[in-house]
Order: sequence, then C-alpha cells, then structure tokens
Amino acid sequence: MRHIAVIAAVAAIAIASGHAALAGSLDRPCTAASKDQWLTLEQLKAKAEAQGYKISKAKMKNTCAEIYALDANGARTELFLDPTNGAIVAKM
Repeated sequence: MRHIAVIAAVAAIAIASGHAALAGSLDRPCTAASKDQWLTLEQLKAKAEAQGYKISKAKMKNTCAEIYALDANGARTELFLDPTNGAIVAKM
C-alpha cells in the first residue's frame, strides 16, 4: 500500500513540473512583432483590468506579457497577453 502512495506522489510531481515548464514558456510565441511595436506593461495591465481581472503581478517574459490575477469570481489565473494589442493568447 505504501508503494502505491509513493508512486502516486512521484507521478503527481512529474506531471506538475511538466505543466509548469509548459506554462512558463507557453510553448509558442505570443507575437512575432518587434519590441518597438509592443505596448507598455502598464498599458497591458490596464487592458486586463478593463476585462474584469484584478492584477497581483505582471511581467514581460520572452514574447508574452504574463499577468497573475484574480478573475471576476475570485479564482487565481495566469494570463498570457500578446504585447502588441493586449489580446489574451492563453489563460491557465
């Protein structure tokens, strides 16, 4: 019985770490546009807030804006925005 618990724990850790790696890179670019065409991080945060998200943290990573926020229901979410127009490319 103890072996099953250990195997389940190892499997859960492996799945979670793989999911985190995918989430961090989004596995694809949000935009191919040059940085001089990007909105500022403050503008991108304002676009997300206008859609009802309460921002807790935001950063630019690779070709995406990553925004950590609460949605309208109070659930934590991570948004990936196209930095050229603020469109949500993915949500986790």
